[in-house]
Amino acid sequence: MKILLVVYDNSSYIHYFPVGLAYIASILREKEYSVDIYNQDKEHYPDEHLTGYLNANHYDVVGISVVGGYYQYRKLLGLSKAINNSKDRPFFIIGGHGPSPEPEYFLKKTGADAVVVGEGENTIIELLKAVENKSKLTNVLGIAYRIGETVQVNERRPLIKDIDSIPWPAYDLFPVDYYRLIREPYAESSDFVLPMLSGRGCPFRCNFCYRMDEGFRPRSTEAIIEEIKYLKNKYRINYIEFADELLMSSEKRTMELCEGFIKSDLGFKWFCSGRLNFATPKVLSMMKRAGCVFINYGIESMDNEILKNMNKALNTDIIISGIEATLKSGISPGFNIIFGNIGENRETLEKGVEFLLQYDDCSQRRTIRPVTPYPGSPLYYHAIKNGLLKDCADFYENKHVNSDLLSVNFTEMSDEEFHLALLDANSRLLKNYYQKQLASVLNQAEGLYKKKNKQFRGFRQL
Repeated sequence: MKILLVVYDNSSYIHYFPVGLAYIASILREKEYSVDIYNQDKEHYPDEHLTGYLNANHYDVVGISVVGGYYQYRKLLGLSKAINNSKDRPFFIIGGHGPSPEPEYFLKKTGADAVVVGEGENTIIELLKAVENKSKLTNVLGIAYRIGETVQVNERRPLIKDIDSIPWPAYDLFPVDYYRLIREPYAESSDFVLPMLSGRGCPFRCNFCYRMDEGFRPRSTEAIIEEIKYLKNKYRINYIEFADELLMSSEKRTMELCEGFIKSDLGFKWFCSGRLNFATPKVLSMMKRAGCVFINYGIESMDNEILKNMNKALNTDIIISGIEATLKSGISPGFNIIFGNIGENRETLEKGVEFLLQYDDCSQRRTIRPVTPYPGSPLYYHAIKNGLLKDCADFYENKHVNSDLLSVNFTEMSDEEFHLALLDANSRLLKNYYQKQLASVLNQAEGLYKKKNKQFRGFRQL
């Protein structure tokens, strides 16, 4: 059985290594399926190119995985059309966080044959065996599928308890030399960057999060170090982006990982997603020693009532304490703040702006985006219950047209007032960012001409 996995183009110059799809490719190959990768991302093929490719190359199965988002949704529709237009159309499977919460809708819109709902490694193998043997799909856990014009949604599959039992991503099937060129905070021109997972899931339940898997399942420190060692030896990777939802799931786990990284003597840079609950001087000092250069924090709001509404399990005192400790440790923090959750107003937005103006070290260009009630999130179901949103079709076809524009208004402001408030807030943040960048460049100029800095390499923007 020949399988083609499609990596879609999101219009980036250098794309993010598709970790999830690479795990699927690995398990397929382990079960002795023939797997090819269609790299629309690297090659920037138009969607219709896939039709010609399928006409010229026979495949039994084609698969696409997408996350939730207006761009990803429309990209999936375009690629689905290309697949459905092929002469010898393969069995068509979709998956990922995008289709999983509303598989019926996605099956009808894409014309796909099946959706892998949630975690896919075990599900895809069982699904392919059924397709190969022309068996009924009734007993395959974790899928939805079409029977003519009707859709059947099967029971969810239990999560894989031992993440270390899953084979590493099939790196050799992908152009790692291309993906490793992506730039992340504090990556130098000589650094090669690649994402990997330290675990799956998250123990917290924020109301805007659409990831459906319960709980947190960490990988062992030993397994993580072995994979980093492989990536360093094989591809010269010296900067790891831990791409899972939350590496800092507890103080104990974070300290254990850092101790392992230090003892391994691999000497790599890394960044992760963190929780300010655990951002203590003790933990941060260990993270710094272990090579951490950046921690991406989900702050979301600087108002305690809004944080409660979000079910964020944070308060502003913890946020300020954690950010100050992070900056003091020499690690750069990533500031994520959103606006428009239940109870928000101009005053709560202003608190977020003032916080960013005070603490943002401008290692990244940060703006404030509207909250989006993605299908699968508690906020999505709240919107439907309260008549703010009709259904999944209403969300993707009418409301969610851009991630920086309002999709559902949970505030008492008009849509116009909402957008004007964000315009004012982000104008101030952007001016602050570029003023600091200008000051930095002018400081370099002084060092060059007044102090004759021989290390200066030109006023180039990389």
